Amino acid sequence: MKPSPISPTVDFEAEGVQHGFLRLPHSRDDAAWGSIMIPVTVIRNGEGPTALLTGANHGDEYEGPIALFELARSLRPEEIAGRVIILPSMNHPAFLAGTRTSPIDRGNLNRSFPGRPDGTITEKIADYFQRTLLPMADVVLDFHSGGRTLDFLPFCAAHVLPAKEQEARAFDLVRAFGAPWSVKMLEIDAAGMYDTAAEEMGKVFVTTELGGGGTASARTIRIAARGCRNLLIAAGILQGKPEPQETTWLDMPDGDCFTFAEEAGLIAFLADLGDEVVAGEPIARIYPTGRTGVDPVVLHVRRSGILTARHFPGLVKPGDCVAVVAVKVEG
Repeated sequence: MKPSPISPTVDFEAEGVQHGFLRLPHSRDDAAWGSIMIPVTVIRNGEGPTALLTGANHGDEYEGPIALFELARSLRPEEIAGRVIILPSMNHPAFLAGTRTSPIDRGNLNRSFPGRPDGTITEKIADYFQRTLLPMADVVLDFHSGGRTLDFLPFCAAHVLPAKEQEARAFDLVRAFGAPWSVKMLEIDAAGMYDTAAEEMGKVFVTTELGGGGTASARTIRIAARGCRNLLIAAGILQGKPEPQETTWLDMPDGDCFTFAEEAGLIAFLADLGDEVVAGEPIARIYPTGRTGVDPVVLHVRRSGILTARHFPGLVKPGDCVAVVAVKVEG
């Protein structure tokens, strides 16, 4: 396979702190010999595990970038044993545009793995993570939230895996992260995901959904920053005492957890995040927007549990995920 066109300005094997870039050549109208400069920090101190910490896999999700820009600024080598690689905005073009996908090629980085070194800009970024960064890592923490179109209860999550030792280590780190909610995650679209790429390499992979609406609150920023440090301590990389937090465990066992719109219109929710809902009960009404005097379409949940995620904008289109219901379980 061709070598990656991305060149780092940091040495991943060097001791100490380095702040630099992953430089990806990108010829464009305003810079014929231009480059995309993806910020990266590497902190290394002797032998120990490697943690790969990423934010803005989707560019309109902000808790992760805020926590990681601060961690990159403040973390000192003497505090750790091993290596921490921090990329606050892994899909940097999308992050700068405030969009879920890249404004250059409309690529969704979290559906572009394993990527291609001679592909689109998004595929080139995915390829560098696949062939260079992920093989270095023992633990991967990829921050997500709902972006502009979803809102979530703030949770940390990992996947149920065939490899039970790998699964157990991931859920131990979810527990250590200490979000208000912890989830055994079911993906509705796992093809090409960063998660899958990491897990297939045997890496311990942890992720989050920490809110949404295309912004970050003071509360969710605190959850991200505290949880990241807790996880690094539990992974044996960061010195210090964790700040344990109470968490409630949830599971998404099957497709009945998801409710989708079949009509377009103005959505009115009948429950809020964190509310208990009962299978068969209405969760929302969708009002047609073209005329008055028309009855709304009523959406019903197919599973009893906790409303864990909801569509954020007031208007929906057919096929939009409107609600996600998860079930309380023992941690």
